[in-house]
Amino acid sequence: MKARTLPLLAALCAALALPAAPAVARSGKEPQIAGSTKALYLMLIHQARTDGRARAALAYLDDFERQYPGELDARILRINCLLDLGQTDYAATLADQLPDNDRTGKVSLIRGHVQTARQQWGAAIAHYQDALRANPADPLTINAMGYAQLRAGQADAAVETLKRAADLAPRDAVVRNNLLLALTMAGRTAEAGTRLRAIRDPQARERLRGQITEQSLRLAALQERPVQETP
Repeated sequence: MKARTLPLLAALCAALALPAAPAVARSGKEPQIAGSTKALYLMLIHQARTDGRARAALAYLDDFERQYPGELDARILRINCLLDLGQTDYAATLADQLPDNDRTGKVSLIRGHVQTARQQWGAAIAHYQDALRANPADPLTINAMGYAQLRAGQADAAVETLKRAADLAPRDAVVRNNLLLALTMAGRTAEAGTRLRAIRDPQARERLRGQITEQSLRLAALQERPVQETP
């Protein structure tokens, strides 16, 4: 990621729908199924993805699914890896094959991420709303929906959604930056300025101010040329 790029959801739309895995000690050896539980192996695969090795994670998933076919978390992790690699159409195909009767919100969440990657903002919002019915206090899902609302041209709604996310995750820089962007695009620059002044490092504050301005202009231009929503 370039230094000038904001850590916005658009760059992170493949956020994993599994609980965060603990860090795995570096041993120089690749994960092996032998002597490992199913949950531990999934954590090791998740770690490979976190380390930026999505292709390796996919290879491990092939191995995992031979032993544990049809595991929902593994299927979702595969879709996230595909999104990491920009293989959006294949990810969408696999997301469509997931069960519709999932009550955990995981399926709706990953389908929202797929639609975000496809820039189908209305569809993404609908999926995130479904996911939030299962997990109404999940700040990452709320943040994802807020960014989708912003990209759909719903700046005021995005502000309110992202404020909820910020209340739940006050130290999350991605949530903060998305909220600043939404406030700016909603014309609420004074409120955005107040939140910016909470950043103590003056250089970091001014750098972020410039990035927010640049990003808001870019998104405003894109909204003048909206992406065609598919049925």
